[in-house]
Amino acid sequence: MSKTVQAPALQEADMKAVEQLKGAHQKLRAEMGKVIVGQEAVLDQLLMAIFCRGHALLMGVPGLAKTLMVSTLSQCLDMSFKRIQFTPDLMPSDITGTEVIQDDQATRQRMFKFMQGPIFANIVLADEINRTPPKTQAALLEAMQERKVSIGGTDYSMKNPFFVLATQNPIEQEGTYPLPEAQLDRFLFLIQVEYPTDKEEEQIMRQGTSDLQVAASKVMHGDDIIQLQHVVRRVPVSDHVFNYAKRLTRMTRPGTPEAVDFVNKWLTWGAGPRASMNLILAAKAHALLNGRVHVGADDVAAVAKPILRHRLIPNFTAQSEGITSDKVIDKLIAAVPKNQAAA
Repeated sequence: MSKTVQAPALQEADMKAVEQLKGAHQKLRAEMGKVIVGQEAVLDQLLMAIFCRGHALLMGVPGLAKTLMVSTLSQCLDMSFKRIQFTPDLMPSDITGTEVIQDDQATRQRMFKFMQGPIFANIVLADEINRTPPKTQAALLEAMQERKVSIGGTDYSMKNPFFVLATQNPIEQEGTYPLPEAQLDRFLFLIQVEYPTDKEEEQIMRQGTSDLQVAASKVMHGDDIIQLQHVVRRVPVSDHVFNYAKRLTRMTRPGTPEAVDFVNKWLTWGAGPRASMNLILAAKAHALLNGRVHVGADDVAAVAKPILRHRLIPNFTAQSEGITSDKVIDKLIAAVPKNQAAA
């Protein structure tokens, strides 16, 4: 008979950390707002990914400040930051590093020394990740998954905390290498960066054409992030919320008894078990960012799109009808009543 594993209860120090997070969250928004206009939802999703110890992929057309947003966030978090501009001629060693021969002045002998690549940073920005060949993409994604790099039979661990925040443009398909679905699954979130509102665009115009120089201040340190990552995993979750997340995930799988009619009609593949785990984990982070130490079904619904949109594969019928993954997720959320999720 299986035994339910309960997360450790939140301690007094955890509650203090949650209160600090509430203040830091508001300060982060204020500091980011000095450089980035709008995009509060994108910032919150980036923070949730970081607190869940996950990676995020930002999708949006050129000119929406995706790169600037990540670099500004790294300034606010006071951690080492490296940017990798992905190009068709980028090699795996350009990311992970390589061994070079050096002369030992004491022994007069030559020896190999490992020169670390840009992957050895707390925050790594993989800019335009779909512009480099699969072999180079795989080198990055392996480091993301294993959190280490093997060179010459020796393992080199990533720094802690370690996050990869990648960007990808949905256009310019010619000369690009789309990430396979199995590799997309390694990203906790696929964050959709939208166009600014009318008011925000005017503010961007005024701010971007002025001579005013602004810089974001540091708000949190690496040790604070590590502590909050542990706090997130200790947030309690009730059974009905687990059931809600489980039903949402299992209903996405066409050809199964749980699948609803529109899923069978529009999807080729659904989400795997990693999605259901990530729904709970991200819902915990969402609750904490909103100052709560309990998780509800609303928290799961709030993170469903960035968690599921890159794990659902629409078929030809959906594409011909203009049905996107987000529209399928909206219908799934509407199909599962939150107050009856345990049924």
